[in-house]
Amino acid sequence: MTATPAATTTPAATQHTVVDSPYGPLTLVATDGVLSALYMTDQRHRPPEETFGVPDPEPFGEVIRQLGEYFTGDRTAFDLPLNLAGTPFQRSVWAELLKIPYGETRTYGELAEELGKPGASRAVGLANGKNPVGIIVPCHRVIGASGSLTGYGGGLDRKQRLLAFESGGSGGSGEDGVQVLF
Repeated sequence: MTATPAATTTPAATQHTVVDSPYGPLTLVATDGVLSALYMTDQRHRPPEETFGVPDPEPFGEVIRQLGEYFTGDRTAFDLPLNLAGTPFQRSVWAELLKIPYGETRTYGELAEELGKPGASRAVGLANGKNPVGIIVPCHRVIGASGSLTGYGGGLDRKQRLLAFESGGSGGSGEDGVQVLF
């Protein structure tokens, strides 16, 4: 993971574009040319559209290519830089999500254990729900302790469909090659 500068003197430039997917339209947002959000229609915690910046597909060519490969079953890991804004705890949860292999799931409790915070499964769930880059940072791979599908910002139907899609795939190779800029 690479750190972004602590402070900047110019405001961040944001652009967005909307792409079709098997799970409905996806709004991609870039901050300073780096993917910072992927929102589904009616997603919980989706900010107002006026915060997405100007419509411009330019920064998203590689993101769109890799998403297309994922949706056709030709990609099991993403290799993209990300610029994720969140609290240190949220960012630690999102980094842990990137370690969940394609086609596998973890429970909120297991993630809390991995973070060295046993008993923090609710906090992990809240951070998971605030993940700004769904699918690429695979928050859909987190399930309840009983194996139930609990919560998903994009809706439980989409979560179920994503998990079913991945479980029918060829498997994964482990941690996604996503470079995260915090």
